[in-house]
Amino acid sequence: MEHILVKKWRALREGETDFEANCAQFVALLKQELDDVSWVGFYWNKEDCLVVGAYQGPVACSRFPNHQGVCGSAYQKGTTLIVPDVHDFPGHIACDPKARSEIVVPIKTPSEQMVGVLDLDSYSLARFTEEDKSLLETLVNDFSEHTSWPAWARS
Repeated sequence: MEHILVKKWRALREGETDFEANCAQFVALLKQELDDVSWVGFYWNKEDCLVVGAYQGPVACSRFPNHQGVCGSAYQKGTTLIVPDVHDFPGHIACDPKARSEIVVPIKTPSEQMVGVLDLDSYSLARFTEEDKSLLETLVNDFSEHTSWPAWARS
């Protein structure tokens, strides 16, 4: 059975292929619908750095090397990372010192080019589950397949 959040996302993106519009709507939907999430947003790989994109939440780190922190690890490995306690993660980048747990989902274009990550934080320990991982991976895949990627993501 399809998750209600997937249905809501598909209704929002219906007929809209603009990258910026889809990014903004995607993070706003997740921030609005997911409980106990303090920050949700995109980091895009540009010149070997992860650069903040559309997000909802407190001010974030603007850029950092694409191999550092939880986001960089997920990006380099190409796999979703769930971190129950970010203070136990070696090299964690504390953009928000109140954040306690995190999930990061790598993003690939339909041609399998790694372009960035979706990052979610919570002020609670062990907030994110395998169910969240599955749901977010489904949403990220749908986002990737139904947006018009900008030139920097196609090179």
